[in-house]
Amino acid sequence: MRVAIAGAGSVGTAIASDLHASGHDVLLIEREPDLVARIRDDLDVTWVVADACEVASLDAAGMASVDVMVAATGDDEDNLVVSLLAKQEFAVPRVVARVNHPKNQWLFTESWGVDVSVSTPQLLTALVEEAVSVGSLVRLLRFEGGNAHLVEVTLAEDSPAAGVTLVDLKIPRDATVVAVVRDDRLIVPRGDTRLAAGDEVLLLVVAEAEEAVQQLLVGR
Repeated sequence: MRVAIAGAGSVGTAIASDLHASGHDVLLIEREPDLVARIRDDLDVTWVVADACEVASLDAAGMASVDVMVAATGDDEDNLVVSLLAKQEFAVPRVVARVNHPKNQWLFTESWGVDVSVSTPQLLTALVEEAVSVGSLVRLLRFEGGNAHLVEVTLAEDSPAAGVTLVDLKIPRDATVVAVVRDDRLIVPRGDTRLAAGDEVLLLVVAEAEEAVQQLLVGR
């Protein structure tokens, strides 16, 4: 897989290093030549000194052959511009964008070319909630411009789903249970999987189905 990353800060270089180690072809775009000169010898990827917010620069970098674009700069405006150009000008199949300031999260949608947005503060908040919340539906990750979420529910003792099999629970068509964690053991969900109090249930849910899922698993 060929991945382009805009921004050679700590986030961009960490992503590039991990992807390169996994065998992917990584293209790292950074507009500051001094920064590139300092760190390029430590990271064996393809470096491009250019402004990723310019169409000509992306074209020269070979953006048309990229499978995934990661907008990882420290500026939300730049990340939006990079995402929009990647999607509209070069039809990059998958665009992932970093959200630096949570107040800007609402902008990172498919209207700006973003398939997946990642907000570190919101992700940390979700992980904290996931660790301490019982009987609450917690959003962990957003997909496809915000219309689909990975959510988690730890079933309380009084959950209406406790003791019920998945087939009898009748999860909405726009939601699916992807995993159940019980006593630190992963259970691959099947129709005859019977849920129990204390289970951590992970689901992919379209926004419109969240309320119905909450009623089934939480009961309020």
